[in-house]
Amino acid sequence: MSLSLPTEMQAWVVREERHGEPIDAMKLETVVVPEPGVGEVILRVKAAGINYNHIWACRGKPVPVSGLHPNEPLHIGGSDASGVVIAIGDGVKYWKVGDEVITHPNQTCGQCAACNGFEPLSCLHQKAWGFETSWGSFAQYARVQAQQLLPKPKNLSWEEAACYGLKLFTAYRMLFVSCDIKPDDRVLVWGGSGGLGSYAIQLCRAVNAIPICVVSSAEKAAYCRSLGAELCIDRTEFPYLSEPNPSPFPNDGMRKFRRKIRELTGGYEPDIVFEHVGAATFPTSVFVARRLGKIVICGATSGYALTFDARYLWMHQKQIVGSHGCNSHDATRANHLIERGVIKPTLTRTFSFQDAAIGHQQLVDDVGAQGSYAIVVD
Repeated sequence: MSLSLPTEMQAWVVREERHGEPIDAMKLETVVVPEPGVGEVILRVKAAGINYNHIWACRGKPVPVSGLHPNEPLHIGGSDASGVVIAIGDGVKYWKVGDEVITHPNQTCGQCAACNGFEPLSCLHQKAWGFETSWGSFAQYARVQAQQLLPKPKNLSWEEAACYGLKLFTAYRMLFVSCDIKPDDRVLVWGGSGGLGSYAIQLCRAVNAIPICVVSSAEKAAYCRSLGAELCIDRTEFPYLSEPNPSPFPNDGMRKFRRKIRELTGGYEPDIVFEHVGAATFPTSVFVARRLGKIVICGATSGYALTFDARYLWMHQKQIVGSHGCNSHDATRANHLIERGVIKPTLTRTFSFQDAAIGHQQLVDDVGAQGSYAIVVD
């Protein structure tokens, strides 16, 4: 069943032969409108969220688009969408044409033991929609699995509804599922003013945990405080945090950074380190986490070849936890926090559909950008 589904659409496409920065890699093309398969729907996209994973897709890292989906040379990215269901495939039970929805980015096979009783994120066919798959949200129409859909919060604009999914749902899983965050936990949040960080702050405050935000300017510290954070550290005051520890002691920058954390917290070190920066911060993250603390990491915007001094891991019994995306249950619970007003969308910039490549380039150029970006599609 469908409404009027055209045969062609406009989409922002990445192809392997033009891998590079978004302003060059993304081109607006006319492509066919996909048909829904079994258990799938087609959305008329109203707005799309901008995330750093599409920067990696543009650059062809860590895998070129031909390696992500070898049967389709084009890549239509975009892992967040708000829109209207316009067509449904066979087997779709809980959604109908005309429903206003948002998406979560986790796609799975839906049939294996992991999907049915264990954990869909461990499905061998699990993929991040709009990154490891094509037909994402940077197009007039998008193809998604029906299990990816969530009801659009009625009080939000299309742009607000599109800006938070991947970031909030990822942060929710990192803190609530991977780290079982508790009241009074001290959480070091790298890039506190950015897309992930701005939701990590709010999630911490929702359970009376204590975010310690690392930022690069007074303006970004003020933004973090507006979200409920009281403790901020200016990253520019602490160079050399990415250098491996020289034996037998950590470098002076790391020790000064830890002293600053203790000064702000009354002598405490972080129970949880919220990592997504990667190479530029990871050695320090492992060093500053408290004994028996956790470093939870979901990405590596500054590089994914990481180094750290393992002595501070095993001797102090710390844990490094990898966390990737969310499942439908995580996304639903996090979305309820939006619906109830506990968490606010952190939309700070919107771009027209024609300026989608410019919006992504802005994300690259403005290191530590505040809040979330979105594209108005329709």
